[in-house]
Amino acid sequence: MCGICGVVGKHANPVEETVLRAMTDMMIHRGPDDEGFHMQDHIGFGFRRLSIVDLAHGHQPMCNEDGSVWIVFNGEIYNYDVLYQELVGRGHEFRSHCDTEVIVHLYEELGIECLDRLRGMFAIAIYDARKQRTYLARDYFGIKPLYYADTPDGLVFASEIKSLLASGYVDPKVDMQAFVHYLSFQYVPDPRTMFAGISKLPPAHYLEIRDGQATLHEYWRAEFEPDDSVSFETFTEGIAAHLTASVNRHSRADVPRGAFLSSGVDSTVIASLLNRQERVKTFSIGFDNPETHHDELPYAAQTAKTLGTEHYSIKITAADYRDELEKLVYYQEDPVADPSSIALYFVSRLASEQVTVMLSGEGADEIFGGYPIYHEPMSLRGFKSMPGWQKKALHRVAAALPYGLKGRSFLERGTTDLERRFIGDAKIFSDSVKAELLSQNVPLASLQSCFAVTDFYYARTRHLDDITRMQDIDMHTWLPGDILMKADKMTMANSIELRVPFLDRDVFEFAARIPTRFRVNDQTTKYVLREAVKEIVPEEIRSRPKLGFPIPLRGWLRNELFEYVQDLMATSGARSYFNMPYVEHLLAQHKAHARDYSRELWVVIVFMLWYDVFVEGTLASARGRFVETRTSRAAATS
Repeated sequence: MCGICGVVGKHANPVEETVLRAMTDMMIHRGPDDEGFHMQDHIGFGFRRLSIVDLAHGHQPMCNEDGSVWIVFNGEIYNYDVLYQELVGRGHEFRSHCDTEVIVHLYEELGIECLDRLRGMFAIAIYDARKQRTYLARDYFGIKPLYYADTPDGLVFASEIKSLLASGYVDPKVDMQAFVHYLSFQYVPDPRTMFAGISKLPPAHYLEIRDGQATLHEYWRAEFEPDDSVSFETFTEGIAAHLTASVNRHSRADVPRGAFLSSGVDSTVIASLLNRQERVKTFSIGFDNPETHHDELPYAAQTAKTLGTEHYSIKITAADYRDELEKLVYYQEDPVADPSSIALYFVSRLASEQVTVMLSGEGADEIFGGYPIYHEPMSLRGFKSMPGWQKKALHRVAAALPYGLKGRSFLERGTTDLERRFIGDAKIFSDSVKAELLSQNVPLASLQSCFAVTDFYYARTRHLDDITRMQDIDMHTWLPGDILMKADKMTMANSIELRVPFLDRDVFEFAARIPTRFRVNDQTTKYVLREAVKEIVPEEIRSRPKLGFPIPLRGWLRNELFEYVQDLMATSGARSYFNMPYVEHLLAQHKAHARDYSRELWVVIVFMLWYDVFVEGTLASARGRFVETRTSRAAATS
């Protein structure tokens, strides 16, 4: 696991190593073990390494035998050993046993089509000197991030936005369209970022840079194809087999490994399968929270005892949360207003004291239908047969009812088409509310609605049922934009490599054929997955309702964090983006228990913190305040 960066110049001038060093220095937390640089023609590559496999080798940038193909690579290729044997059989000579060199030789054989043979997580940059082409590629699901900025002087790319800012090719400015989308989604959907001029390479895409022009290509697509002809037993047996094989692949490492453990089935599956190989170390987090029924720690401890893992846990307070907020925004870079991001940071910091590689359960909900919201089409099916005029009339009635009146929300949702009702697992501010929320400095009328993001995906799934269409939306927006973004940034902030065995291409392509009725029924979500892991996960865990990371944010914003938020709203440079009397009204209403505005307030708070760190502040000052790598911690205690 590493951090990669580089410059593809548009002029004849060579790339300066000082630029690459500035870029790599900004992501030393992603790779505290080694660094490397390569400059050739108008190309420059930089690299930071966190050593996981073949610790003595694997230095990057890496090349083929004659130096005509160069690569920097972040991630893990889990089938590299099979590819290695195949390539040796074809006459390729290797200097190491690392997956990076396998990609180089596979590219020599297949060109950029080699991406289809890789199984794992990756962000890759390849320079082909013979063809004078550079390729940037991102893995199938977007597990590893890759950003780029196409500027008049050259295209710069990196694993982190901070590296692009450090290059001097781009300045931190707000992308207004991204900002407006963020207010709905609580993250910035691909391919935009909150930084004007900086883009995310979408999952399962590669960028070809040739003669100064960059062209985006899709090389794979995650598609659901339910097959009603396959029996339930075939799916349960196949899921168990595919997950077991995936965890075995994902557990390969030459360094200590562990697993996150929450109260739910997803993390328990991973920890249990890993624990079959060796006694695994598991890690959980809880909160100093009077609402003890929301605390996952007792459940996690019980699960760890049942599985027989070596268990570690941490409980954090509102003060802990508050004190780390700015640092976490710095490491997130693009604002993600998911309160559980910070929980993931704390538990990753705990894990970093024991292990270097962690396995986790991300992706199971999107693939197998795990979110409670997926029940909604079943509860609303009575509206399907209503004529359009009747739905419109009922919708007007619902809109006129007082907020909070029982049945109002049900009527509103039932009389709204799926394409305008569901934009993902989170929907914070509607377009109508944004008009009240934002100041006149935001040109809302000239910007796209949030539906411009989801309509693209809905157009491809008209042949599918509503539940599957919702999963497809989450698979392509929520998963890479929120779930995987926070997972990568919060673990790498602590120099931890996170692996996600559910997001294995073989697992997905098998699970994509599961009929909807096997995924979600009237009683439960992820039905077929729960049945498939009967021999892996105890019954009391399989039937436990989903909690996620239950952050007590609602109460904290009314009490422990209230004054902090007041001060932030009074001083933040981002005040000019908002109608502040309206924002202050939301806070007052929340404080008075008139209505729960915790999610809405958190979106505003995180943007304000992001703006103050990245736009009003400087990278140098932020880095001086926040950066602490595993290497520096070790040095401090030696």
